Amino acid sequence: MEVLIQKKLREKFIKSGVKMIGPETIFFSKDTKIGKNVTIEPYVVIGSKVKIGNNVIIKSFSHLETCKIENKVEIGPYARIRPYTILKEGSKIGNFVEIKKSTLGKKSKVNHLSYVGDAQIGKSVNIGAGTITCNYDGVNKNETKIKDKVFIGSNSSLVAPITINKNSIIGAGSVITKNVKKKSLALTRSPQLEVKNYKGKKK
Repeated sequence: MEVLIQKKLREKFIKSGVKMIGPETIFFSKDTKIGKNVTIEPYVVIGSKVKIGNNVIIKSFSHLETCKIENKVEIGPYARIRPYTILKEGSKIGNFVEIKKSTLGKKSKVNHLSYVGDAQIGKSVNIGAGTITCNYDGVNKNETKIKDKVFIGSNSSLVAPITINKNSIIGAGSVITKNVKKKSLALTRSPQLEVKNYKGKKK
């Protein structure tokens, strides 16, 4: 039964102009809505309550559920878009990125290896590789707010609740626990130690 349902859904979307590479590997829900000029690569799963706009590219091995994808968005490969996520026009989610209950603003990017949860992200924000929003304190989920044109350096941990204000920069490898003022550089980093001519213990 499910095989027949999927076949009909694939045929419907192909007729409406969706470009599918390997359609037999792509799975839809009965309520999936897709706009014009959309490309879906192999091995993509689209769960319930997903709305996809125009000129969207969804790359291989991505999983979407209960989310809204606006126009000119690029997703994946290997991306997980979890419930109550909104990806605004021109935004980009790259490989090995998980995003949950968050809004990613226009032309903002989370390119690789990051977790974004319970976050409101503004326009033209760049989130570096390995960034995590630390949204759960063991009891409650807390929100991260990142305003327009913020640059988050790679391998940063943003401990919610927290607000990163406009045009600020977070230095790579930082653990940020306090709000950051606009046009500021914030970083936390231990001093680098170097021992010259170091000789390790011999066995």
